[in-house]
Amino acid sequence: MRSYVLRGGRLGPGQQRALAALGPRYVLPWTAELPQWDRVFGRVAPRILEIGFGMGDATAAVAQSMPTHDFIGVEVHEAGVGALLRLIGERELTHVRILRHDAVEVLRTMIAPGSLAGIHVWFPDPWPKKRHHKRRLIQGPFVAELAARLVPGGYLHCATDWQPYAEQMLEVLGSEPLLHNRAAGAESAAPGYSPRPPWRPLTRFEQRGLKLGHGVWDLVFERR
Repeated sequence: MRSYVLRGGRLGPGQQRALAALGPRYVLPWTAELPQWDRVFGRVAPRILEIGFGMGDATAAVAQSMPTHDFIGVEVHEAGVGALLRLIGERELTHVRILRHDAVEVLRTMIAPGSLAGIHVWFPDPWPKKRHHKRRLIQGPFVAELAARLVPGGYLHCATDWQPYAEQMLEVLGSEPLLHNRAAGAESAAPGYSPRPPWRPLTRFEQRGLKLGHGVWDLVFERR
């Protein structure tokens, strides 16, 4: 499964400088072998994986607010990698590493089962046309692999502004036996969905959607 399409994009001078200066330290090569993550980060700490961080604003904000956790960001677009590297340099976020590779392969070869405290999948491409639904990232087999990488009590947090995709996410996540919906049983105008956690910042994409009147759905599931 490949859940993305590489699109061309021009790099700004700041992104180019960040890639040249900080890329060698913070961007890791994809490997078919499991890295020694404690050695990569130089410490033992809970780790959070973010899949598809876009331009990195939310990633940098969360990492800055959680210095006790290490962050692994996966993004295929070079402009986004350069943008996050620039933020890493400006904010001295030494506990962030980046992989510019397909998230499916990263998960299968570089992340050990039962090793993550959390996984963020915020605003993945909804692939709205029916013939493209098979490209959506949140599908049963991949969710099973995500769940297996979490420690007991670890969480999987998805967010989308596309209601049909939110409904699919709720169904798929709710069908995974390793996961429990933290919003289950809670009184809500949208049963099954969680309120946005205060530590998840509004992304630029999300703010633009809210101004246009789009809804936003957060789903937070926990490893049993």
